[in-house]
Amino acid sequence: MNSTKKYFTKRLLIWNKKSNTREMPWKGEKDPYKIWLSEIILQQTRVEQGLDYYKRFIHAFPTVERLAKASEKKIFKLWEGLGYYTRCKNLIASAKLIAKEKKGKFPDTFQEILALKGVGPYTAAAIASFAYNLPFAVVDGNVYRVLSRFFGIDEKISGNKGKKIFETIANEVLDVKSPGIYNQAIMDFGAVICKPKNPICNACPLKTNCVAHLQGITDKLPVKKGKMARKSRWFYYLIIEHNDKFYVRKREAKDIWENLYEFILLETQKMMSAEQIKELPGFKKVTGKNRIEVKNFSKLYRQQLSHQTIQGRFIHLKAQYEIPLMGYKAVTLKELRKLPFPRFITGYLKEIVGKAV
Repeated sequence: MNSTKKYFTKRLLIWNKKSNTREMPWKGEKDPYKIWLSEIILQQTRVEQGLDYYKRFIHAFPTVERLAKASEKKIFKLWEGLGYYTRCKNLIASAKLIAKEKKGKFPDTFQEILALKGVGPYTAAAIASFAYNLPFAVVDGNVYRVLSRFFGIDEKISGNKGKKIFETIANEVLDVKSPGIYNQAIMDFGAVICKPKNPICNACPLKTNCVAHLQGITDKLPVKKGKMARKSRWFYYLIIEHNDKFYVRKREAKDIWENLYEFILLETQKMMSAEQIKELPGFKKVTGKNRIEVKNFSKLYRQQLSHQTIQGRFIHLKAQYEIPLMGYKAVTLKELRKLPFPRFITGYLKEIVGKAV
């Protein structure tokens, strides 16, 4: 390790020991199951949002065996609102694999951890270093930012070339004697000092040798890829009520919200009025000649996902006769409250049906 890299590692660890006051419930945790759970929850989720979910999961499923034995519906209900539901699906699959094939013992090598569904190099490195003190460097958004600014790396972090450069440097500056402490330190440093916007350079213990600070280009690094075009979709949900029951189905297609529940969906290419919706073939097919009472036509709801925007309304209808719908089942309000729905739908349910939904 050259002198600049030694300086980086030494000063970072001194900062961590003397000045790092960032607190998180899983910090210093050695149980690989709890570390894994926290890392999966925090994939694409802010710490502030994920914290309560982590606490609820640990309370409901204190061990990987308890998680493996739980019903998928219960797990998805607990995950409700976190988004990116493939994470939850992978969590369930990996828990069952560990419980069955590993007899409940969490994998203790980097390659075995990496082989778990939903676990990439970053998550595997985090678990390996935090739980087992194995010398693998984490490379997440915070690490990219700190390394790119300090060493003046202007290679795109999204390309294969850039990833290899950052992985190499990350492992070169890793403190192999205390990899877990070092990994937590660099992530914390990126979160509280070397922030994406308005980094606290005046209080930075690395500023003397930081290329971005010395050249005044902290706002230019790291170099990211261009923004992906966002897709717009219009969802109109028919909430059909008959004999105090509501028609719902589980989303099973390879699309957003897989494994969550929804009401009768009419997806259109543009915004539509109540009268236009009534003229849709899908609306007429569902309602048929049934006597239908329109109880409510909701305000516009909107949810922004990573690469698409969902907008739409909810049309609450009351049917005089039972409606035979392929793939849907009629459930009571009590049963409805136990089902996991996407946030787009729970936003409506909490406002209209009741706070307990």
